[in-house]
Amino acid sequence: MRSALFACLVALAPATALSDEPPARHGGHAHGGTRGVERWLPVLEDADRDVWQRPGEVVELLAIAPGMTVVDLGAGTGYFLPRLAVAVGEAGRVLALDVDPELVAFITDRAARDGLVPVEARVVAADDPGLETASVDRVLVVNTWHHLPGRVAYARRLAAGLRTGGAVVVVDLELDAPLGPPRDHRLEAEDVVAELESAGFAARVADESLPYQYVVIGELPSTG
Repeated sequence: MRSALFACLVALAPATALSDEPPARHGGHAHGGTRGVERWLPVLEDADRDVWQRPGEVVELLAIAPGMTVVDLGAGTGYFLPRLAVAVGEAGRVLALDVDPELVAFITDRAARDGLVPVEARVVAADDPGLETASVDRVLVVNTWHHLPGRVAYARRLAAGLRTGGAVVVVDLELDAPLGPPRDHRLEAEDVVAELESAGFAARVADESLPYQYVVIGELPSTG
């Protein structure tokens, strides 16, 4: 499995730095101690990221209602968590999932430090989000979908974890984005749509203004 699976470590690095990869991750776990977290912080929490990531717009596309349970899959250092916590409100819940125990520990400390009460961080397997049946309302996947093994099977597991009316929102890098992994490690938006549809979602490419990424929304068809 490619290094930096859920933390999107290479995916967010400038293209000129792609050869300078962080400590290797084998089987979804990092090696390199807290230095690995420290190395990711300048990348995932770079001050310029807000300009091109447009996190407010991404969270708006999730259409979160207060009280919902929202998953940040591949949460990394927790970049999106403050906005997600506000969106779900005091009655809601945010599950920050990552394969890296050190990043999960970092998120747990960050949530406590910043008063992000609805946030719970969990370590998950590389091939399974570990969601209980019909337990969440939204799943956000940023710069991580292209790393997942067996994406259709994984999408089916996400579908099983979603409640009626639930949705998966995949944000990933365009083929010609000037940052991120090599082109042959990326996916086109239409590929993501096809994978989600194969897993039972009604999927579409969303209208948005992100300069380097596309957004695909997969919704569960109504059973009524």
